[in-house]
Amino acid sequence: MGELNSSSSEIDLDRPNIEEYLPPDSIKEFHEKLRLRDLLDISPALTEAAGAIVDDSFTRCFKSNPPEPWNWNIYLFPLWCFGLVVRYGILFPVRVLVLTIGWIVFLSSFIPVHFLMNGKDERKKKIERYLVELMCSFFVASWTGVVKYHGPRPSMRPKQVFVANHTSMIDFIILEQMTPFAVIMQKHPGWVGLLQSTILESVGCIWFNRSEAKDREIVAKKLRDHIQEVDNNPLLIFPEGTCVNNHYTVMFKKGAFELGCTVCPIAIKYNRIFVDAFWNSRKQSFTMHLLCLMTSWAVVCDVWYLEPQNLRPGETAIEFAERVRDIISVRAGIRKVPWDGYLKYSRPSPKLTERKQQIFAESVLRRLEEK
Repeated sequence: MGELNSSSSEIDLDRPNIEEYLPPDSIKEFHEKLRLRDLLDISPALTEAAGAIVDDSFTRCFKSNPPEPWNWNIYLFPLWCFGLVVRYGILFPVRVLVLTIGWIVFLSSFIPVHFLMNGKDERKKKIERYLVELMCSFFVASWTGVVKYHGPRPSMRPKQVFVANHTSMIDFIILEQMTPFAVIMQKHPGWVGLLQSTILESVGCIWFNRSEAKDREIVAKKLRDHIQEVDNNPLLIFPEGTCVNNHYTVMFKKGAFELGCTVCPIAIKYNRIFVDAFWNSRKQSFTMHLLCLMTSWAVVCDVWYLEPQNLRPGETAIEFAERVRDIISVRAGIRKVPWDGYLKYSRPSPKLTERKQQIFAESVLRRLEEK
C-alpha cells in the first residue's frame, strides 16, 4: 500500500495545476463547483487539441511522400525491373559523367579567374557569375531536369528582393541557372559548406548560423547593404527558413519584408510523378538527396516569376509577408498552414506555452461563472 501511495503522489506532482493560472478569489468562490465535467466542457481547447491529434498539419509539412508502389502484379513487375535497370545501369552512369565533365570545366575555369584576376574587376564578376550559372546547368542536366519558367526573367535592380517557397537546396540551383542570384541560406557542413564559403560567395551569397542569435543583426545589416548596390546580383530569400515538402507553406519570416524595398514573389512547384524533390535534412544528407535525384527518371517543375509587390499604407511587415505567401501558395497550388518552420528545430517559446495555459485557465473561469 505504501508503494501505491508513493506512486500516486509522484504522478500527482507531474500533473498540471489549474489553480496556478486562476485568480485566488475565483478558486475560493468556485472551489465547491469545480467538477471534472466542467473542466472537460471547454470546447475551444478540446477542439484545438483534438484537431492537433486528428489532423497534424505541422508534422505533415516535413514528411516525405514516396509514390504509391505500382509493381504489385505479375504484368507490371517485369516493367518495373526494366525501369530499374535503365535508371541505375544506363541513366545514372551517364549523369555521373555529365556532372564530372561539368566540374572539370568549371574548376579549370573558375580557379584561375578567382585567384589570378583582380578582386574588384567587373569582368571577373561577370565571368564568375557565368561560370556559376553554367555549373548549375550541369547539375540540372544530371537530373534530366525539365524546368518550365513562366513570366519575365529577373533583372539586376537596386532595392528589390526575391522570395520563394522552399522545398530543397536544389531550388537555388534551378533558379540560379537562369539568373545569378545572391542567396541567403543556412550554413551547412561538409562539402556543401566548402562550396558556400568559396564558390558561392563569389556571387554575393550570405550565410547565417541558425543557432547563433548574434548572426541575425549581422545578416540584417548585410541584406540592407546588398540591396542598395546596383551592381550586386538580385537577392534571393527563402522566408520559410526551412525545407517544406511542396504540399504546404509555413509562415514567412518578416525579415525580407521590412527592408523597405520591392518584393518579387517566386512560386516553385515540383511534379511528383517522377521523383519527390523534398529534402528531409534530418533523415538524409544532401549527397544522398542528390543521388536519389540522379537515379530518378527526371526532375520536373514549374517556376513562376510573379508580379512585384510593395508594402501598402498601414500594412505591417507580418501582414505584407502573409499577403505574399498567399500569392505564392495560390499560384503553386499548395496549402497554407499557420506554423512557424523553426519549430522543426526547437521547442515552442515558453511565452507561447504560458499564453496557451492562460487562455485555457480563462476558459475554465468563464465556464464556472456561467454555472
